[in-house]
Amino acid sequence: MEQFSAIVNDIDGLIWSMPLVFLCLGAGLYLSIRLGFPQIRHFGEMIRLLSPNSGDKAHRGISSFQAFATTVGARVGMGNIAGIASAIYFGGPGSIFWMWIIALIGAASAFTESTLGQAFKIKGADGHYVGGPAHYIEKGLKCKPYAIVFAIVAVLGPGLLMPGVQINSLVIVFEEAFSVNRVLVGVICCIFLAVVVAGGVKRIAQIAVLLTPFMCIIYIALAVIILVINFTQIPTALALIVTSAIGVQPVFGAIVGSAISWGVKRGIYSNEAGMGCGAIVSAAVDCSHPAKQGLIQACSIYADTLLVGTATALIVILTGTYDVVDGAGVLLLDQTSNMVAGGIENGIKWTQYALMTTYGDWCGKLLAVIIVLFVFTSMTGYCYQAEANMSYLTRGSKAAIWVCRGLFVLASLFGALVEADAIWAMGDIGYGLLAWANIVAICLLAPKAKAMLDDYVQQKKEGKDPQFDPAKFGIEDETGAWSHIG
Repeated sequence: MEQFSAIVNDIDGLIWSMPLVFLCLGAGLYLSIRLGFPQIRHFGEMIRLLSPNSGDKAHRGISSFQAFATTVGARVGMGNIAGIASAIYFGGPGSIFWMWIIALIGAASAFTESTLGQAFKIKGADGHYVGGPAHYIEKGLKCKPYAIVFAIVAVLGPGLLMPGVQINSLVIVFEEAFSVNRVLVGVICCIFLAVVVAGGVKRIAQIAVLLTPFMCIIYIALAVIILVINFTQIPTALALIVTSAIGVQPVFGAIVGSAISWGVKRGIYSNEAGMGCGAIVSAAVDCSHPAKQGLIQACSIYADTLLVGTATALIVILTGTYDVVDGAGVLLLDQTSNMVAGGIENGIKWTQYALMTTYGDWCGKLLAVIIVLFVFTSMTGYCYQAEANMSYLTRGSKAAIWVCRGLFVLASLFGALVEADAIWAMGDIGYGLLAWANIVAICLLAPKAKAMLDDYVQQKKEGKDPQFDPAKFGIEDETGAWSHIG
């Protein structure tokens, strides 16, 4: 198993080299400028579109709010808790600043990919909409081989490489809180997961709508109380984050590169901006204009990273429940050994211990329950992303979809059997492959996304509920996905 861990970590290091970090930052900045920072200019419109009275009713697909809840549910997972902790461990508090940056500019990437995913969607034989990067690469870039490569990557990533991270963190928390066997917990979770994913996208969306607000409210409430208790330390904590990010803080001045790298890496893991994941779910929505989904998915980046991710960061920083190492693994800051003999393993246990020291041991158990909700919604989102691309590769083969679901459940169980280091490296590989495959495509298609945004804004100025005409943008609506609009 040590050899397996070494191999996946080497692959992870190769994929997540600095070129990919700069690609993520550069693409987000380019798209923000190219589109005129829609994630800031149209923030009010984002909120309005989430309202039940926004005008769109789901007839053939899922609703806008269901898509928002499904993507937030998929994004709000271990990347926001264990992932944030590991970013601080390897990149120092400054990594949180770069996580904020990738969220702010990455929202433009999310807008672009989700708008394109919606615009190029098709209507399946069952009347439901499907789409995503594979579709806009094939039809927008006219490059079928590139589209097939993305679809394969999207089956491997969400379907096989990424699910184990969620289950691994869940079993660790349950083992700590309830002293139960992690494999047993993993088996029970995977049985329940198998029952749910068999229900398809409609059931996934319905469950996400129920669970997402509930789990976020509880977690944020716990964080807010900690902020109130440590109110006088908040300015110091924020200053530490900023000064560490730019190399001013003496202790962490030597790891600014790690702060940038880990901030971007874990920020992407947290919000999935530019990975194409949100575009896959967005394509299933029944709405009148693609830009609506682009704005809604940009908003989901804020909910995920700036709200939930920041909550985790402040929990561990304000309570002092974190350590920091340099590139060689040498401790630059050792605080947890003063709390527990031998220190506290970096990751989910930091958040768990911080909550327990603030509220008592019962909160460690409550976190375990919250984690179930985080993991559950993340996993159902992953499954839909994988099966949507399997459907693309096999032209809707039902047998292939069931094989995909079975492999997904087995890959999830693998997370309960393997050490966290190897599982996180596998997840990073999955996200890295998605990034390389999708970001280039959305940058090339940025002019089309800009035209769609301009069309939406112009119709709004005319007092209309924007309606999309695919022919206006050179898109052939062969399956009639947009035939009911107008």
